[in-house]
Amino acid sequence: MEPITLSTDRLVLRPWEPEDADAVHRACQDPGIQRWTSVPAPYEIGHARAWTGEIAPAGWREDTEYSFGIRLAGPGTLVGAVGLHVRGPAAYEVGYWTAAGHRGRGYAAEAVGAAARWAFTALGAGRVEWRAEVGNAGSRAVAEKAGFRVEGVLRAALAVRGTWRDCWVGGLLPADLGMESALPHLPARGHGPAVSTAS
Repeated sequence: MEPITLSTDRLVLRPWEPEDADAVHRACQDPGIQRWTSVPAPYEIGHARAWTGEIAPAGWREDTEYSFGIRLAGPGTLVGAVGLHVRGPAAYEVGYWTAAGHRGRGYAAEAVGAAARWAFTALGAGRVEWRAEVGNAGSRAVAEKAGFRVEGVLRAALAVRGTWRDCWVGGLLPADLGMESALPHLPARGHGPAVSTAS
């Protein structure tokens, strides 16, 4: 897919470019980003250069991941990152981080909402999924503010630096944002346990 730029009232979501490497490197020195995301730790300038110059652009070319730097409209200050990872036909998983010093202002939730709307309209997504290690309260707060419904805990479903971690999982549907779905959604009726008829 050809990279595109998204905008909100306060933000510009722009695909990563090689000149973003220094800003990404600075932001990813934050222990919170290294603790709760999949970025390498320690995070070196070579990681940032590879991400902005090779890995992120390849995601767009190969339709595996659509990643954006989140910048303030006007000054262009980098405040975070958001990406949509392709998980299957019409299935995407969102990931994000906010740079230290820019948290608590709703930037991540605003950017996640813009990325999700784009996924529902331009990509035909039927669902956007969110996962975070159990205990990552900041990520959960962003997801819920963006409209995700936390659906439960998946055991050993998140690989983090050589270990499996339990994670929260949530989903966002077009209807949660007042949008039409590309395909109709037929919700399950009755959530009781399965009944065996074997004798």
